[in-house]
Amino acid sequence: MRSYGLHNVPATRSISFARAIPKLATRFATAGAAAGGAVVAGVSYVQYQAGQAGGFLVDLFHRTKDGASDIAGEALGTTSGVLSQISRGWNSTKEDLSKVEYPEWLQRIMSGEGAGGSEGGPGGDQGPEEPKKSGTGTAAAGASAAAAFGYTDKEEEDEGAQGEQIARDEQMMMLTKKMIQIRGLLQTVGQSESLTLPSIVVIGSQSSGKSSVLEAIVGHEFLPKGSNMVTRRPIELTLVNTPDSHAEYGEFPALGLAKITDFHQIQRTLTDLNLAVPPEQCVSDDPIQLRIYSPNVPDLSLIDLPGYIQVTGRDQPVELKEKIVDLCEKYIKAPNVILAISAADVDLANSTALRASRKVDPRGERTVGVITKMDLVDPDRGAALLNDQKYALRLGYVGVVCRVPSSTSNTKSMFHRGSGNITQAVARNEAAYFGAHPEFGPDSHLQVGTKSLRKKLMQVLEQTMAASLKTTGEAIQRELAEATYEYKVQYNERPLSAESYLAESLDAFKHSFRGFTEQFGRAQVRELLKHELDQQVLNLLAQRYWNRPLEDLSAPLPESDPLSGLMKADPEGQDQIWRIKLDSSSAALTKLGVGRLATSVVANALQTHIDRLITQSRFAAHPFARQAITEASNAILKDLSYDIADELEICIKPYKYRIEVEDNEWAKGRDNVAKVLKEELMVCESAVKKLEEQMGGRKKVKDVMAFIDRVRSGQVVLEGDGIGGAGGFSASLLRKGREAVFLRDRADVLKMRLLAVKSKQCANKKNKYHCPEVFLDAVADKLTTTADLFLDAELLSKFYYIFPRELDARLGRGLSPAEMDRFAREDPKIRRHLDVVQRKELLEHVLKEMEGLRQIEAREKRYSARREEGQGRRRGGWGLF
Repeated sequence: MRSYGLHNVPATRSISFARAIPKLATRFATAGAAAGGAVVAGVSYVQYQAGQAGGFLVDLFHRTKDGASDIAGEALGTTSGVLSQISRGWNSTKEDLSKVEYPEWLQRIMSGEGAGGSEGGPGGDQGPEEPKKSGTGTAAAGASAAAAFGYTDKEEEDEGAQGEQIARDEQMMMLTKKMIQIRGLLQTVGQSESLTLPSIVVIGSQSSGKSSVLEAIVGHEFLPKGSNMVTRRPIELTLVNTPDSHAEYGEFPALGLAKITDFHQIQRTLTDLNLAVPPEQCVSDDPIQLRIYSPNVPDLSLIDLPGYIQVTGRDQPVELKEKIVDLCEKYIKAPNVILAISAADVDLANSTALRASRKVDPRGERTVGVITKMDLVDPDRGAALLNDQKYALRLGYVGVVCRVPSSTSNTKSMFHRGSGNITQAVARNEAAYFGAHPEFGPDSHLQVGTKSLRKKLMQVLEQTMAASLKTTGEAIQRELAEATYEYKVQYNERPLSAESYLAESLDAFKHSFRGFTEQFGRAQVRELLKHELDQQVLNLLAQRYWNRPLEDLSAPLPESDPLSGLMKADPEGQDQIWRIKLDSSSAALTKLGVGRLATSVVANALQTHIDRLITQSRFAAHPFARQAITEASNAILKDLSYDIADELEICIKPYKYRIEVEDNEWAKGRDNVAKVLKEELMVCESAVKKLEEQMGGRKKVKDVMAFIDRVRSGQVVLEGDGIGGAGGFSASLLRKGREAVFLRDRADVLKMRLLAVKSKQCANKKNKYHCPEVFLDAVADKLTTTADLFLDAELLSKFYYIFPRELDARLGRGLSPAEMDRFAREDPKIRRHLDVVQRKELLEHVLKEMEGLRQIEAREKRYSARREEGQGRRRGGWGLF
């Protein structure tokens, strides 16, 4: 049972003995062959005994580890050195070992006896006799093995500690990166100053080298420069480290500008955005958001502000100095970190940045001082500035020399404005300067160089952000509670997104369009076309039969073929004029271009109905969608109409040469034209009533009309055609009077022809020349029948099939998320609903990300606690192995 109990003992250290044997052979390669062999043999023996000791050695190992590690360094010399170290190691641990109850075999080793006793011992009772060895040799071998193993384990621990440190650094970098990401999300949430994580606010006078420091951190010259005040708006600069990418680029998220690889272009954009501030305003608190992605930048969140000025220029507003101070004070409030830039050639007592920071941070707990232009003063003076205690800062000062070297033409060509990365050039320049002066050496403990500044800013920002997580988290919880309450009470927890709103609106519109397709078919097309052709028939009749234009007040010429004589005329004989008129009218109707006319009429009707559907739908409040739908229908109808019109012309081509009318078609045309004539008569009468209202009554109209009739009959001679008025009537009244006379004559003709159409003479199609209205109506009906059949099959069916799919392409799959969001936000009610939903979801997402940060912090604390515990155990313990 005791042997089985060893199975539950961790076998790590036992395996390590066997793994250490090859390493020991290498470690002792410089020692004699005999000594090396003795050591290896001793280790093998200890391994054998360890297998028997089992759990005892496991317990003993933790108490002897550190002592053996101290011996390991010198155990790799000669054999005598090994024995000397073993003796010292043994004496140092003897006191502790005396308190332990050891097994018999280990007591014999410690007392200098052989493994089996000098006289054989109890080997006969306990199995095969162990090989006899010298007591000193055995102890030396065991101790040497322990010392060697201790060294190997120490090496593994160092490697493990180094790996853990690397992992911890990566974890801290990830922590900072996630904090900056959360800060960007909180900027999107907005509406509350408490919903933000700290940033590093850069302040300094215009000549302090503030821009050079930022450009050295980024590695590119990208900030606006000029002789006049160029920085007029805060620049919220977010640096994102991209270790897996070699590309360097910038983005302006608020402007939609992405992946700008030319930093000269970034500089021009920043300049334009700053100079857009009116001169009379000069500074604005509207920030410019810029993100720079690069493997050469740290994860930082910086805010560059306009530089302090001492004297206001003549072309600048008087209150400019106060505006800049107020703007800077707004941003340097807690919990933001202040990066106070001061030039080395200016006394710290005169530093505008330090004076401003001491107002809001009197104890200097969140201010990092940066001394620029260190190469312009003596090294002793520069070191004194960095050690300054009069204006002491808890975070200390960092000295930098950020100017790009320009001593050689090669450097000038490589690092001109807007060109390549200047990080290495600045680093070499700083290393050359600070390395040449011992005042800034390692023993001085001064922080110098842009590289040190980067590290400090990363550490300070991470610590400051971590300290603000709790208060920020509480603020987020409050904001989330308010958003959740509004979402529940005002919107009944109805989920909504721009995409879902667009989909619902599109489905509703397509449903109404489907209802329209069921109501607008061939019958409606026929009605449209027949009405249009009826108007064309009336125009032809008016031109060839009815019209007597009243262009002036002169007496009309006598008519050779008055319409009143049509019913008694002989078209086949001496009155062939009526035959010619009808044939020409029929040809004009069939060659009118019915294909294009009919197609255009139906297409316009479809577009009109689509516009009506838009007005009655949700899209009425969305100009973007209205335009998209209108353009879609126009494009489809235009594409279809071009070919359909030509094909329809081919279909009606036979009617252009000969038209045969059946009896039923004649009867139908007779009934229809009677209705058309009645409608036209009503139009004339309505126009006359409108003129009566305009001219001051029926009596006035009759008086003017009577005067015109006397003039036309020759009873009254009128000079100048009445341009200036005549007969006591103004020119305007005479003009309207002529129109009234024309309408009266047209009404008389319509009444006469209406009686003719109803007469027995027009009941027979053989009398078509006496009844041109009936014949032309029958022709129009035949054209309509052909056209509506073709248009229903070609235009309507194709449009009804293509249009919904085109809507899906233009307002569904064809829209980007930004366009969908723009569409939804055109409606104020939907915009408010979306704001509440998105704010709630974004706050929930931020809380989830912050929970991840807390987990990372908890792991970091556990790691630090275990590390401190391990260091304490190593300092206070003893070790054999």
